[in-house]
Amino acid sequence: MEKQVKTYKGPAGGWGALASSFRHISEQGIVGRGATTLLKANQPDGFDCPGCAWPDKNQHSTFEFCENGVKAVAAEATRRTVPPEFFAQHSIESLAAHDDYFLEAQGRLTHPMFYDGADADGAGGHYRPVDWDEAFAIVARHLHALDSPDQALFYTSGRTSNEAAFLYQLFVREYGTNNLPDCSNMCHEPSGVALGEQIGSGKGTVTLDDFHKAEAIFIFGQNPGTNHPRMLGELREASRRGCRIVVFNPLRERGLERFANPQSPVDMLTGGATPIASHYYQPRIGGDLAALKGLMKSVLESGEIDQAFIAEHCTGFEALRADVLAEDWTVIELESGLSRTQIEEAAAVYRASNATIACWGMGITQHKHGVATIQTIVNLLLLRGNLGKPGAGACPVRGHSNVQGDRTMGIYEQPSEAFLDKLGRAFGFEPPRKHGHDVVGSIEAMLRGEAKLFFAMGGNFAAASPDTVRTAQALRQCELTVHVSTKLNRSHLVHGRQALILPCLGRTEIDVQAGGVQSVTVEDSMSMVHLSGGINPPVSGALLSEPAIVARLAAITLPHSKTPWLWLIEDYDRIRDKIADVVDGFLHFNQRVHQPGGFYLGNAAAERRWHNAAGKAVFCVHAIPRALAGSAPLRLMTMRSHDQYNTTIYGLEDRYRGVSGHRRVCFISKQDLERFALQAGQWVDIVSVWHDGERFARRFLLIEFDIPAGCIASYYPETNPLVPLDSYADRARTPTSKSIPVRLQPAEAA
Repeated sequence: MEKQVKTYKGPAGGWGALASSFRHISEQGIVGRGATTLLKANQPDGFDCPGCAWPDKNQHSTFEFCENGVKAVAAEATRRTVPPEFFAQHSIESLAAHDDYFLEAQGRLTHPMFYDGADADGAGGHYRPVDWDEAFAIVARHLHALDSPDQALFYTSGRTSNEAAFLYQLFVREYGTNNLPDCSNMCHEPSGVALGEQIGSGKGTVTLDDFHKAEAIFIFGQNPGTNHPRMLGELREASRRGCRIVVFNPLRERGLERFANPQSPVDMLTGGATPIASHYYQPRIGGDLAALKGLMKSVLESGEIDQAFIAEHCTGFEALRADVLAEDWTVIELESGLSRTQIEEAAAVYRASNATIACWGMGITQHKHGVATIQTIVNLLLLRGNLGKPGAGACPVRGHSNVQGDRTMGIYEQPSEAFLDKLGRAFGFEPPRKHGHDVVGSIEAMLRGEAKLFFAMGGNFAAASPDTVRTAQALRQCELTVHVSTKLNRSHLVHGRQALILPCLGRTEIDVQAGGVQSVTVEDSMSMVHLSGGINPPVSGALLSEPAIVARLAAITLPHSKTPWLWLIEDYDRIRDKIADVVDGFLHFNQRVHQPGGFYLGNAAAERRWHNAAGKAVFCVHAIPRALAGSAPLRLMTMRSHDQYNTTIYGLEDRYRGVSGHRRVCFISKQDLERFALQAGQWVDIVSVWHDGERFARRFLLIEFDIPAGCIASYYPETNPLVPLDSYADRARTPTSKSIPVRLQPAEAA
């Protein structure tokens, strides 16, 4: 693809989305089958999209997918394969020299593969095929050889189904550890911590119906046009009926400005587009908490608060009121990067709304003060009673398709005593009580030599984690690394002394067990639980489902377990019956989920029941974080391009930002180009500045963009090497990938 940078003038969606969708289906060689497959995406008798966790709008709609969903489905349903012969032809060393786009493009894994640590051929090491029994025996042998179960780490990605996640955490805890790091640790952990303390539930309080009733929607640190495109449909409808949409985001993102719905004949035939944001503000990176305190100050000074709601349902109001009113507007303006006029304009929209939703993404969570900022968002909602009424509430917009469900199923390194008690009673064992390692703790434990086996249920840990060089060093110190995967990725090439690749079925593929064709379940970001069943034949007869992989490994590793592992996977209804015995909210699971559309788990805070220590919603006081002074003149935020999902690179097109054929790019303001005597089109190295030294990401092309001075942005995983391992959110330990102190220096000639 030709490398170019040009201004994009069209709306999000529209013909560009259709053309991109068709191109990705064509590239995977599935034009006919792809269309049939997509018509079953997010349908009651089909499969849940393996992309984002945005809920399904209409269970009776023919089209419930977006451009990025097409990319995810096409990538999984591809006819391209990576058989054992591929690994015989390509050494691990030679594959590691390729970029992530190349690795993704090779296709679906077809057979279990083993690297035994021998490089006798002098060709950089090769994976060789093994049968499943041998693969499970290798893992079991390593697990039995450890001095303690706590020397093993069991990672989970957000695409794992409820059934697989439940069996996985059960196996890990029967084995004897709570070392269950997961992708939540790297994204919305601050949301769970903040909301759990403040309102008694770590999940969002809204449903899609609330988006149809809201009078105002405030969006903080989120880019739905790329990360959750189906959300644009809800925002489009809200805008068209007069709902005010107020955006706080450092970059000007096209999906938050204008959207043409590819499924609307009127939009497509007329070239029309709907404005999304009625108000768009660009705070400096990390300035959201200051802006929020300005919003609250304006609301409190006006006196337009819900006094009855506060008196009945809240605690801590007087302390919050005193703190906010004492804030100096000069500090608020300086730290937010916004003017008092802008903040009071946004506050006027909030005061005029009788029902307001607040949404946020990783632009809020991946900061040192992520928990504090989220609690300040909720403070703002509480001031006017915007929790527990139609059209209002808190909406953390989570990423991967079942990241919320995995946590519900017990994928958590800090399980509650109540959950462990119920799990132990249901399966006749005593679960471990010691808290386990999160992602950062897992990397640290591997570096210290305290963790020797790393097992990943999906994901791309080596690329997704912070401080990439140290993460790779940590993984390479393991005795064994194991990855359950559908596609080739970087983590297969950053391996331990021995390594296994275990290929699994994808969401789109038919899962046949002894009891017949099976479906799994997922939970979307608004707590709806529904079935997902594949429709395509598996790409290889050697693939196993994720539940089958877990159960067969557990049966070999735990020969004295009371759990009937192999019996459970004969019919996934049996797994769901066990989930109903253990997990709150899943009583009569099978009966409820087999109804079209599934069921809503509910949320106590949405009913104004506060299951926290205070027994009420808590106003939390937080100081405005001050910009870090020192030798780093810029603040970097990492982000996705439009042709990727998490670390999966589908292509080299970032259409809405006008970038084609590039990934090593750095978006920078005109003011900073002038301040540092740099030029758009110049190649630079990005250098993160931290207490333990500097980290480098080499050769990035500068692109002038509408972003506040002092702030720059670039894609991950290419910039993940710049995120220090010990820079994370207070009390949530999420890497601060949206707030990295950096400087730029001219790159050496290529």
